[in-house]
Amino acid sequence: MAMSASEIEGMIKASLPQAEVEIRDLAGDGDHYAAHVVSPAFAGKSRIQQHRMVYDALGGKMGGTLHALQLTTGVPTS
Repeated sequence: MAMSASEIEGMIKASLPQAEVEIRDLAGDGDHYAAHVVSPAFAGKSRIQQHRMVYDALGGKMGGTLHALQLTTGVPTS
């Protein structure tokens, strides 16, 4: 059972409400996505900590319902 891009975006925004989230389906199969997440909550955190926050937002779906996620994170520039 695959996840949709809107489901992934919704889960991330539920956990990180101020985040700007862009999701792309890389393979068209609902299993391989790229996510770009920009959030003020990431300020002062390492890239690993930022990625962990996103994975935590996905509530254990990684590796199960969500097979692969190419993740980039950042802090708003303005």
